[in-house]
Amino acid sequence: MTAVEIFMWWLDLDLASKEWLRENLRAPGLPLAVVQGIAEAGGPHPDDVSGVLNDADWDFIETQSEFVD
Repeated sequence: MTAVEIFMWWLDLDLASKEWLRENLRAPGLPLAVVQGIAEAGGPHPDDVSGVLNDADWDFIETQSEFVD
């Protein structure tokens, strides 16, 4: 399975999930609501909640995501 790049689904992610990800940068696990939000936005949705985002995704959230969504 090919990974979906974060920039392809980030804009469609709900604001609450974006805020949680920014406030909990590089968290080892994600709440179910955030995982569901990512899946609904078109991002990855593995069964293992901790494996949803990779290092490149976290780098994007830290450096490229806009706080004014």
